[in-house]
Amino acid sequence: MAQAARLSLRMQKELKLLLADPPPLASFPSLSPSSDLPSLSSILAQIEAPEESVYAGGVFKLRIQIPERYPFQPPSVTFQTPIYHPNIDNGGRICLDILNLPPKGAWQPSLNISTVLTSIGLLLSEPNPDDGLMCEASREYKYNRQAFDEKARYMTQKYAKAGASGSTCDNPCAELNSSPSLVLQICNLMSWLHYKI
Repeated sequence: MAQAARLSLRMQKELKLLLADPPPLASFPSLSPSSDLPSLSSILAQIEAPEESVYAGGVFKLRIQIPERYPFQPPSVTFQTPIYHPNIDNGGRICLDILNLPPKGAWQPSLNISTVLTSIGLLLSEPNPDDGLMCEASREYKYNRQAFDEKARYMTQKYAKAGASGSTCDNPCAELNSSPSLVLQICNLMSWLHYKI
């Protein structure tokens, strides 16, 4: 019981910090000062892509799952908005060391949700293709940056910009009007992503 109260107190402090001083480019549409903390196990967040990134202008929705043993276990964070990124898979899972416990990860109880979101923002600016979840995206990022950038911008425009169609796609190929080779590449990617989503 004392541990639950201590964890609730930690979450109250984090909630106040997130609302008063959110991480750069992050917002929390589902949080308010009156949020019911004892039952708070999931937080919806939004993160704006940094302007210097290929995802510029995109706003990505994230779901943050708070485990019962938080902060001794890291939160689970997934992208709800589709994104073409070497370190984020089609299910929205993120390859980021602070989202895992040691020895493979770097999570520590001294870290918090704000730190996690700041790190995700940095990952949007500087993907790590050497530790990727998406082999094709990692390979393109390293060896065919132009193709990677085109696909990443297309996905951002399609799903993460204001007025974007959301996380479903009926026929992404019908909307493309660029070079035939790019259309074919993006159609193949989108068909595969649609199958996975």
